[in-house]
Amino acid sequence: MIVATAGHIDHGKTVLVKALTGVETDRLPEERARGMSIDLGFAYSDLGNGTVSGFIDVPGHERFVRNMLAGVSGVDYAILIVAADDGPMPQTEEHLAILDLLGIDNGCVALTKVDRVAPERVEEAKELVEILLDGTSFEGAKIFPASGITGEGIPELREHLALVAAQTPDRRGSGNFRLAVDRSFTLAGAGLIVTGTVFAGNVMVDDRLILTPLGREVRVRGIHAQNDEAESGGAGQRCALNITAQGLSRANVHRGDWISAPETHAPSRRFDARIRVLQSEQRSLKHWTPVHLHLAAADITGRVAILEGKEITPGNSGLVQIVLDEPIGLLWGDRLILRDQSARRTIAGGTVIDPFSPTRGRTRRERIETVKALEIKDASEALSQLLKLADGGVELQPFAQARNLTTDEAAAIWRGTTMQRVGRPEASIGVSEARWTTLSEATISALGEWHKSRPGDPGPTDDQLQRRMPVRLPADLFAALLLGQINANKIVRDGATLRLPTHRAAMSDAEFSLWEKVRPMMEEGGLRPPRVREIAEDLGHPPQVIERFLFRAARLGIVHAVAKNRFYPPATMREMGRIAERLANKA
Repeated sequence: MIVATAGHIDHGKTVLVKALTGVETDRLPEERARGMSIDLGFAYSDLGNGTVSGFIDVPGHERFVRNMLAGVSGVDYAILIVAADDGPMPQTEEHLAILDLLGIDNGCVALTKVDRVAPERVEEAKELVEILLDGTSFEGAKIFPASGITGEGIPELREHLALVAAQTPDRRGSGNFRLAVDRSFTLAGAGLIVTGTVFAGNVMVDDRLILTPLGREVRVRGIHAQNDEAESGGAGQRCALNITAQGLSRANVHRGDWISAPETHAPSRRFDARIRVLQSEQRSLKHWTPVHLHLAAADITGRVAILEGKEITPGNSGLVQIVLDEPIGLLWGDRLILRDQSARRTIAGGTVIDPFSPTRGRTRRERIETVKALEIKDASEALSQLLKLADGGVELQPFAQARNLTTDEAAAIWRGTTMQRVGRPEASIGVSEARWTTLSEATISALGEWHKSRPGDPGPTDDQLQRRMPVRLPADLFAALLLGQINANKIVRDGATLRLPTHRAAMSDAEFSLWEKVRPMMEEGGLRPPRVREIAEDLGHPPQVIERFLFRAARLGIVHAVAKNRFYPPATMREMGRIAERLANKA
């Protein structure tokens, strides 16, 4: 279990963590000199349940909210710390709002410094805290009066945390490995170390991972999980990874990067999300507002495009597309916080829906319906809804990647979903049974329309027919549809062209008249029929006219094009085949 603190500056977060774990988390000389946390601090302790829990101590000053945000993402539990003498303060409110926007609803309140005030003040402070929590994800959370100095209330809080840790589900078996980097450093004799919270999956020594968004492959040389050397680590743990790659240095790794399984590497500069604007905001969030995006440990600037309407009013939620100035790693379900352009005020928060959102058509009705289908939490249900909406089918690999599904997890969903799967295994497309039937009928209809408009034509090529389909289809899907109709004897393939079984192409009267003049010339030529130019000269026609006519005759199967300027009738081709066979038998 990973526990994060939250709360106003000088309310005793660091002292409380030390009382719970025995570890001083202020590691920077400046922090110790000023008596104020500036960056993230880390501590580990066995709370009595036999497993080690990690604690992330975050700074409380408003200038360091970006560091606080890097610490609280991906945690299992949060302790909101409020000093009994001060009561709730501005950063108490902002930190609580951040926890609420991140959807962290598993937590409690530590009412600290109770040794400094009278019992009456403790009760008064508790009432103020309860009022503050009302309507947030922390509503009804337990409040523990405590003192990190005297130890009052610490045993009760430790006992509570041990119980929570025992009840926290093990998340290590789900998803591909993802670690959000919040710190990197070099260690003599070891090399580059990166630390962070593991959001999903497992990692083992010698695993090959990807540094995102850079795209560099790295090898894991060593692992510390929850501050102990280990052969593996996973979701719900703090991990330090000793990584190596040719030419890789600390300068290549930044807070906000990801170290993750190759399957998850898909850096993005735009994504769709649902966000909620804080009720405390004085103004609506307008379209194309510049913001700071905080996601996991990353802090990136960008703009917000409102997808429904032109603004989101305080206290309400809406769909948005966030366009970033730089690419970052993110996947479906990742939580995010938006702060204003100056990074001084938290304005909204929400959840990633589609990390692969399109650059165009983001506000079209069909696209909004797709985003709402992608928003569905249950992956199987979301896929079923997408299959109903997608005229051209659903690309299954991006769906699995966005949801961070392992190969086995994805396969289980595909098996449990009624659909046709077509295309290559690594790029398969899912189509609902109803859509498959509709598209098959549309293929037959499009071919029939082609014959109707060109009765003398043998039929279209694959590409020509695909362009006449009522919806744009991926090439693999159209190829599968065609193959299905051909195998069902509903479409006939004649060389490079397609036709309905009932269609027979024929020459027009003018073409037949010309053929009656050309045919004797070709037959008289025997094994060396005249060239196009020779036929044109004898008949008094431009060579281009004769060339077009003979190519059309070739499509009708009347002649065979053996070169651009020479065509053979079928009888000549058969005779040449017999000659070749006799020569082969003599050899």
